[in-house]
Amino acid sequence: MSMPAKNTVCLWFNGDAEEAARFYASVFPDTSVDAINRAPGDYPAGKEGDVITVEFTVMGIPCLGLNAGDAFRHDEAFSFQVATQDQEETDRYWNAIIENGGQESACGWCKDKWGLSWQITPVVLTQAITSPDRALAKRAFEAMMTMHKIDVAAIEAACSAE
Repeated sequence: MSMPAKNTVCLWFNGDAEEAARFYASVFPDTSVDAINRAPGDYPAGKEGDVITVEFTVMGIPCLGLNAGDAFRHDEAFSFQVATQDQEETDRYWNAIIENGGQESACGWCKDKWGLSWQITPVVLTQAITSPDRALAKRAFEAMMTMHKIDVAAIEAACSAE
C-alpha cells in the first residue's frame, strides 16, 4: 500500500464522484483516476458495494471524491484555477466544462455539472492585472470584467491601449 498524500482535497459528491473524476481525467493533463473504493457496509447515503470514495489527481493535486449524499453542495468558495497559455487551451478547457452540462459565469469562472467552480485563467491575464503598470492593470481588469470566457486577444488589446 502506498503512503497517502499529506494533504488531499476532499470533495463531496452525491453518488457521482467516479463520473466526475473520469471526466476530469479525460480533459486535463496530469489528471488520473487512481482508485475506486467501495463501501464495506451500508451507510446513510448508500449501501454495501457502492462507490464510497474515488481517489483521483487533478493536474497534480491529489483529491478524494466522497459519495456522501446530497446534504452539501459545492459553491464558489472553492475553485480550481487553471492557468492557460493561449486562447486554444483556454477554449479547450472552458468548452469541455460547459459542453458537459456546466454553466458559464463571469471573469473566466465556470461551474461543471457537479457544481465545482473552475477559473480558466490565461497567464496573459494574470500577468496583466498584476502588472506594476497600474494603468495597464486597470485596462486589463476592466476588459476582464466584461467577459465570461476570457478572450486573450481582447486582454492583449487592452494592454496595448494607451
